[in-house]
Amino acid sequence: MNRDQANELTRELREFTRDRDWAQFHDPKNLSMLLASEVGELLQLFRWVRNDESDAFAARPENRSRIDEEVADIAISLLLLADRFGVNLVDAVKKKVQLNAAKYPAPKAPRSG
Repeated sequence: MNRDQANELTRELREFTRDRDWAQFHDPKNLSMLLASEVGELLQLFRWVRNDESDAFAARPENRSRIDEEVADIAISLLLLADRFGVNLVDAVKKKVQLNAAKYPAPKAPRSG
């Protein structure tokens, strides 16, 4: 997602919540809890799936739509939380990737495999 797409989604979410008068419930605590609960719903789908079977599980059409919906709910929650804090999500992610690259440099030796 690029900056323009993130900004457009955030604008749409502001309008959606404003039209329903939900902003009154979108304080940092509630939005954080919303994000955590949506992640929990995704986790619930995988609860009894073995690690070595999780990719196949996710690829099955009967599971795909539920996974897509939960991932979308997570993204919505994160965009709402970032908007509440005034965080530009795209910029924050790019900065964090740079910090991680400095903290965890790629090995200089070629990998065998």
